Amino acid sequence: QVQLVESGGGSVQAGDSLRLSCAASGGTFSGYSLGWFRQAPGREREFVAQIHWRGGGTYYADSVKGRFTISRDNAKNTVYLQMNSLKPEDTAVYYCARDERRFRVATTRSADFGFWGQGTQVTVSS
Repeated sequence: QVQLVESGGGSVQAGDSLRLSCAASGGTFSGYSLGWFRQAPGREREFVAQIHWRGGGTYYADSVKGRFTISRDNAKNTVYLQMNSLKPEDTAVYYCARDERRFRVATTRSADFGFWGQGTQVTVSS
């Protein structure tokens, strides 16, 4: 059973940066698309970023495009989310996820991600 563990969250000021990491155990990232989602209090979980299983294709929510960068290291079974120019509206619990289907064409649907981490809190104050 694949287990995902996020780290790197914290409390920062607007304009600061954070780098989230997500490491997998009990399975592999190779061949699977990976994603980051977030959920703010009182809101539904939303897509943030996704990286294709080949590693070359990335997709971002409009709200983070140009500020966030997703990357992966298959050798380390780790996916990263570099977050720059953070805004108070980025405050949420951030979750990493692995696609449940290997070699799938890129997806941003949370229902297609079968394995999730426990989440890491990111708080941005103005």
